[in-house]
Amino acid sequence: MLRIATVGTSMITSDFIEVVNASERTAFVGTLSRDAERARTFTAERGGTLPFTSLDELAASPEVDAVYLGSPNGLHAAQALACIAGGKHVLVEKPLGANEREAQAVFDAAEQTGVVVLEAMRPLHDPAFHAVRTALSELGRIRRANLHFGKYSSRYDEIRAGRRTNIFDCELASGALMDMGVYSVEALIGLFGEPDATISYPVLLDEATRPLTHGALDGAGTILASYPGMLAALHYSKITNDNLPSQVEGEEATLTFGGLSVPTWARIEFRGQVGRGAAKAVRVAEGAATRELELPYVENTMAYELDDFVTAIEAVQAGAAVTEAPAGPYGTVGYFRDVTLASLRLMDRVRREAGIVFPADGETATA
Repeated sequence: MLRIATVGTSMITSDFIEVVNASERTAFVGTLSRDAERARTFTAERGGTLPFTSLDELAASPEVDAVYLGSPNGLHAAQALACIAGGKHVLVEKPLGANEREAQAVFDAAEQTGVVVLEAMRPLHDPAFHAVRTALSELGRIRRANLHFGKYSSRYDEIRAGRRTNIFDCELASGALMDMGVYSVEALIGLFGEPDATISYPVLLDEATRPLTHGALDGAGTILASYPGMLAALHYSKITNDNLPSQVEGEEATLTFGGLSVPTWARIEFRGQVGRGAAKAVRVAEGAATRELELPYVENTMAYELDDFVTAIEAVQAGAAVTEAPAGPYGTVGYFRDVTLASLRLMDRVRREAGIVFPADGETATA
């Protein structure tokens, strides 16, 4: 039984504890909050017994085997390193670090210590996402892809009202790309690998908000990513709702699916044999067909990433090298590490082009 503690008391942390408590392989120990009463109440309400108010205390606790980090983005790397130093396995909420350099340091420390670190990127561990990926082989040569993920954040109301919020703050490595765009970026890498080149078009928040956001920060954006013979467009937003599904276009068929972070439906439309027709006639391609894909579904898809995390830990405990340990059916710890690093490398480039700088960037901000 893997004993898990959490850092943070957000809604997503609560959702994670739900799947921990539902699993026969894990047990929730307690959570860390700077507010002692909040730590005590949050822990007790979810069946834990050990509230923590100090990261050092948690990292040193013999009652904790692994830690889930649901804290603000800008704290992920430092907190992960502290937990790794205490010999804990770590599941880090996305994005794993403020930049590629931070994430690489975390992975290096984990490998040296012999513990597992994974990024909690839900779709990469979701069999529904992999059903979509498997279906790509039916499309013929893929030429274009459009990946959409945008939701209006209630925290943007705070910015519009002239009040600061963690969700839009350079000092905490947040903003639209880091919180929403990361889903489309990692889906892109997971489906097609790292692109040859990118160009990005961010929508920056109004300049008057910069005292609140501590610098230039994005509310939405589009990234164009090129591959040999193929182009992908990634759309993300925290200041509007994007109601479009995602789509992958091949020469033989087009795949459309809804819910990039949690795929809920998908269909393939085969074009058939297209003939020429008069302008006034409706052309119907001979042999055109549509097939709905059956996607696996669970109410809380964090169960998948938890299961893969535990599987990797058990493999390491049985003697597997950290990077070679299978993290579920879709890849090793090393594979998921590489997706995380490639994604942050792409996002670092997008931020540099936009002039979005985080404290963790240091000298690399102008490199």
